[in-house]
Amino acid sequence: MAKLLEKIIKDAIDDGKYAFGTKEAISTIKSSKAIVLSTSIKQQTLEKIQEAAKSSKVPTINYNGSSVELGRLCGTQFRISAISLKALSDTNLKAITKELETETN
Repeated sequence: MAKLLEKIIKDAIDDGKYAFGTKEAISTIKSSKAIVLSTSIKQQTLEKIQEAAKSSKVPTINYNGSSVELGRLCGTQFRISAISLKALSDTNLKAITKELETETN
């Protein structure tokens, strides 16, 4: 999953179809296709985002890396705990969610 997820994040950044940060993820959740969360996000914030995502029927994807690693992947020198992907094909979304389901089972 890591390679596909990394490619999707990079494509979203190249296209300008993203929002960085937990506050931005929450405020743009209705226009998002998916929310990617790092492992170092605070538990309270994680619950808040997951609750908002669930009510808006937006999937959350757990990135298997810290906010520093997610920030590097996004090409910034800053930590990024969450990224909202505003453009994501249904095919890629299904592939990622399918891989997530098989990893958790």
